[in-house]
Amino acid sequence: MTKVLVATVKPFAQAAVDSIKEVCEDAGYEFVLLEKYADQSDFVKAVEDVDALIIRSDKATKEVIDAAKNLKIIVRAGAGYDNIDLEAATAKNIVVMNTPGQNSNAVAELALGMMVYMARNKFNGTAGTELKNKKIGIHAFGHVGSLVGDIAKGFGMNVYAFDPFVAKEKIESMGAKAVDTEEELYSTCQYISLHIPANEHTKNSINYNLMSRMPKGATLLNTARKEVIDEDDLLRVFKDRDDFKYVSDIAPDCKADIENNYGDRCFFSPKKMGAQTSEANINAGIAAAEQIIRFIGKGDTTFKVN
Repeated sequence: MTKVLVATVKPFAQAAVDSIKEVCEDAGYEFVLLEKYADQSDFVKAVEDVDALIIRSDKATKEVIDAAKNLKIIVRAGAGYDNIDLEAATAKNIVVMNTPGQNSNAVAELALGMMVYMARNKFNGTAGTELKNKKIGIHAFGHVGSLVGDIAKGFGMNVYAFDPFVAKEKIESMGAKAVDTEEELYSTCQYISLHIPANEHTKNSINYNLMSRMPKGATLLNTARKEVIDEDDLLRVFKDRDDFKYVSDIAPDCKADIENNYGDRCFFSPKKMGAQTSEANINAGIAAAEQIIRFIGKGDTTFKVN
């Protein structure tokens, strides 16, 4: 019998777990759950005899992959997959997938919620600013970025976007103005919402050159990955500009420095919150289970990332 392990140190909502279990068992698969494990060694031991693996932010390292003697597929319930050693998986002919789009609305709503929070000075009773007629730049116009644009238009914002992988015509057909360069996006928009992945091309790419270009009253929102920010340059911008704000659901390594010196101009959620809704949990979990069933049963490799 095909054995599916859901390994989540940060658990799915119970409704999501129940739904994943139902999908797996309806297909005749054995369902195994590992939650809130105390040590990575618990994860390594749990994968030894499983055929399929569903994870969230868990680290599917080479050690984990090498320990999984029967593993055929790993599905990351979410969009990002930098927590999976793709090289190790490929070497063992293990298919790796993500579930793009399933968490997108949750992340987009979080981005706009944090934007409102900062525009109104964290609701501290002082006069803030409105979002209407302000310019928002969306850096990467994929599933999440396009939804951020839709919501921002509801606030009456002017939406701009930069994405070298999306045709200008497509961006503009979705109601955003496409710009040609990152520099133009940052120079134009008071608000920037980041949705780029963390890879060899993007790590530390959001640097002083880009952040310092932003107009007066700048707010940079990061619901992507902390690694895309050059933290030395982030601290430099905070020091040089008393109007610069930074908000994120993934705290930077320099969090303490920022909070101690610029606490009124930053906000970091206690943990990554983008997918932390019951709807996103259920959507991503069910999608992951269904992708496993289609792959095992029919060889469907849609959403394969390696």
